[in-house]
Amino acid sequence: MNETIGLILISVGVLFDLFGCLGLVRFPDVYNRLQSATKCVTLGTWCILLGVFVCYGFTEIGVKALISIPLLFFAATVAAHSLARGAYHYGFRLWGKSAVDEYEKEVKQMEAGMDNTEGAASGDASGSA
Repeated sequence: MNETIGLILISVGVLFDLFGCLGLVRFPDVYNRLQSATKCVTLGTWCILLGVFVCYGFTEIGVKALISIPLLFFAATVAAHSLARGAYHYGFRLWGKSAVDEYEKEVKQMEAGMDNTEGAASGDASGSA
């Protein structure tokens, strides 16, 4: 019974990984592709690792698969955020049909804040100009 459940989980994981890879090829811009890779591939790999754990139980390989699940979650989400932020700052713009760019407002606020701190660092904050 455990092997059947494990094989089903592994099969579902492979399908999610396949859909994530198709999204990398088919989606129009770097942000949509990154979302596809992060969500689909992470969930697919979780299912594969969980299927390995169900098949092997609390053996050496099963415990390693179980430990890998939260590590994969944190590593994939942090990496995807860093890549998206770097792509945005490097100048990769959203696809033309994207509905909203929430990050643009945040970047403008950060740049305005940096301009204010640069003036303060040069001595303008003392009140005497």
